[in-house]
Amino acid sequence: MRTIVLFIVLMFCSAASYALSDLRYYTEEYPPYNFTSNGKINGIAVDMLLQASQLVESEVDLKSIKLYPWPRDYRIVRSTPNTVLFSTARITHRESLFKWAGPIGETRIVVLAKKINNIEITQPSDITNYSLGVVLDDIGEQLAMKAGVPLERMDHANTAVPLVKMLYYDRVQLIAYEEQVVLWSIEKAGLDIDEFEVVGVLETVNLYYAFNLETSDVYVEKMQRGIDLLKQNKDSNGKSAYDNIVDKYMNWRED
Repeated sequence: MRTIVLFIVLMFCSAASYALSDLRYYTEEYPPYNFTSNGKINGIAVDMLLQASQLVESEVDLKSIKLYPWPRDYRIVRSTPNTVLFSTARITHRESLFKWAGPIGETRIVVLAKKINNIEITQPSDITNYSLGVVLDDIGEQLAMKAGVPLERMDHANTAVPLVKMLYYDRVQLIAYEEQVVLWSIEKAGLDIDEFEVVGVLETVNLYYAFNLETSDVYVEKMQRGIDLLKQNKDSNGKSAYDNIVDKYMNWRED
């Protein structure tokens, strides 16, 4: 009997020692999921991370979240144990590259053009007929490759704002990126959003927290448990904490 009790105590202590605050988190400017406002990192994925970690008594501090350009984030987390990348589109190409917790939410990866050019995209392979801009290592790049665009034919940017400027100044005819973020980037670049239009959708994807493969499954499972609780627990209005987070950022572009 003593042996069983001791085993249970040791298992509990072992699990408790895997605090989500032990990990380092990497993200980018990708509103409304993660972005900076008045020098502070905000967004749906940021609030989810903080609240989910609290629910499993493993609270993460904002100081453990680093915001860099996506290519740098991607390289760090692919090569460094105990690191997490978000918000990361979970697609077949990436499935075996990370461990996953989520989803954070669903989004569209779109093709954007200048209205004046009257470009029509009826299927993803149509983008092979035009010059294309993407962010390095981004989902837009990988979906463009899937559609048949060779990597060497793409023009690359490190972040979304230079990407939309690339389109505006006619360095490329199309860009491929997440829909909400690209609209935000147009405004941040000081450009007129009415000069651009979505001409095609490459794919609808779910966004996740992506863990380096050498990170213990205990961390991943703890994060998933926190996310599940965030979505399951309802308030008196029948809304979950997750619903309230999403509602909070619904009008983020108006701020």
